[in-house]
Amino acid sequence: MEKLTIIIPCYNEQDFIGKIIDKVLYAISNIEIENEIIVIDDASTDNSVAVLQPYIQRNQVVFHKQEKNQGKGAAIKAALTLATGSIILIQDADLEYDPNDYIKLLRPILEGYADVVYGSRFIGNGPRRVLFYFHTVGNKLITFLSNLFTQINLTDIETGYKMFKVDVLKNISIKEKRFGFEIEITAKISRIKGIRIYEIGIAYYGRTYKEGKKINWKDGLRAIYCIIKYNLFSRK
Repeated sequence: MEKLTIIIPCYNEQDFIGKIIDKVLYAISNIEIENEIIVIDDASTDNSVAVLQPYIQRNQVVFHKQEKNQGKGAAIKAALTLATGSIILIQDADLEYDPNDYIKLLRPILEGYADVVYGSRFIGNGPRRVLFYFHTVGNKLITFLSNLFTQINLTDIETGYKMFKVDVLKNISIKEKRFGFEIEITAKISRIKGIRIYEIGIAYYGRTYKEGKKINWKDGLRAIYCIIKYNLFSRK
């Protein structure tokens, strides 16, 4: 029997964390698979932990608080030590991604076709909020450069929806603490012999910086650095 572990890294998401957990709980109630939700609070300085308390008390989430802010990659690494599922899904704590897409992401794995599934914001017919032009250009540039080195044809390497069979993820040493995780993990899984990677079109309800978006141009530069680092120099 398969089990789905949903990892939610959270940093200063008091306005969204409760709403996204409610959406996750509703989505998984309609999926006939055992599941667990792990929330890693990355040393939030707002009321995120207070918002989480009712879910913790009702045993709806497994909770861990980082002693200091380290970033998304570090939060995922911490969550993996607590995960008991055979399938791992990463869910951002904001409302940009729709948990109703879980069933689409799960299908290729449950049907035996995939080891890894990426949700793409650039394929399919789901709703996609129109926002920052240069973010889209930057994303496609980073995806192109990553594909050039990995020789796989992804359309959205920076997607917040990535699903893995647990054996794939737990056998990888994660070194990136921030958003460079997306580049590092893609480079490392692309080198696994016989790996089967799929993409599924997903909905995307992007948010503005005023609404709490955190990734910025510095993370874009870091992504390019990570493409070179993890494809040429740090391959383990």
